[in-house]
Amino acid sequence: MSLSSSFGSAASAYAEHRPDYAQAAVRWALEFAPGSRVLDLGAGTGKLTATLVALGADVVAVEPDPAMLAELRRAMPAVRVLPGGAEAIPLPEASVDAVLAGNALHWFDMAVAGPEIARVLAPGGVLAGLWNTMDDRIDWVAGLERVSGSAAIGPRDTVTSWRAATADMLVPSTGAAARFESAEQAEFPHGQRRTADSLIATLATRAGMLVMPEPEREATLARIRDFLGSRPETAEGEFNLPMLTGVLRARRLTIG
Repeated sequence: MSLSSSFGSAASAYAEHRPDYAQAAVRWALEFAPGSRVLDLGAGTGKLTATLVALGADVVAVEPDPAMLAELRRAMPAVRVLPGGAEAIPLPEASVDAVLAGNALHWFDMAVAGPEIARVLAPGGVLAGLWNTMDDRIDWVAGLERVSGSAAIGPRDTVTSWRAATADMLVPSTGAAARFESAEQAEFPHGQRRTADSLIATLATRAGMLVMPEPEREATLARIRDFLGSRPETAEGEFNLPMLTGVLRARRLTIG
């Protein structure tokens, strides 16, 4: 099983435990969009879709994994949902004003997906990737990162490293990225109420964890459980997992 195709095996857990996105972050991503038509690309189970709907966007969601699609359709029955991927988007030219990807842009083959995204965007339309990051400037979160390892908490998953990990995804140069103006990055406060059990369940849905051999996976989760049980911030009951939603955005060039 590849990393990018691993999520379907945990679609229901993904739907239950993955966080939504800070509304302020989504508003910033859409700030320069010429209209309200938004494509949620790589929509998964609809975490970003739900935030877009709450903000009044006219949303179409595209997702390649059948199990994730089923969860998305169950959760958001009023939203137009289509099977497809970033490299072959099932929409006509200039049909949306913004393309957003929640924790998904890093999976796209931008040499192919970049021209496809530019094709479906209206002139001046916006492309934005969003990532929910843990605030590892806080001591116990930094400790959790060390204990968990990169399969559970990778470079795009923490406040101190997400910018460097995503900065070059839309760098104007040649080919796909040249279809977009210089990208900007910003962060917006977010958070999620968790228990030790639900945080462990969240980390278990990371791609690196899903493809890990079962004995190694169980050992990693046990190590995380021991750590959370040892910290006063997380040992008992509910706590706030401090997060920020990071956004990388760029506008489609109006030439070419």
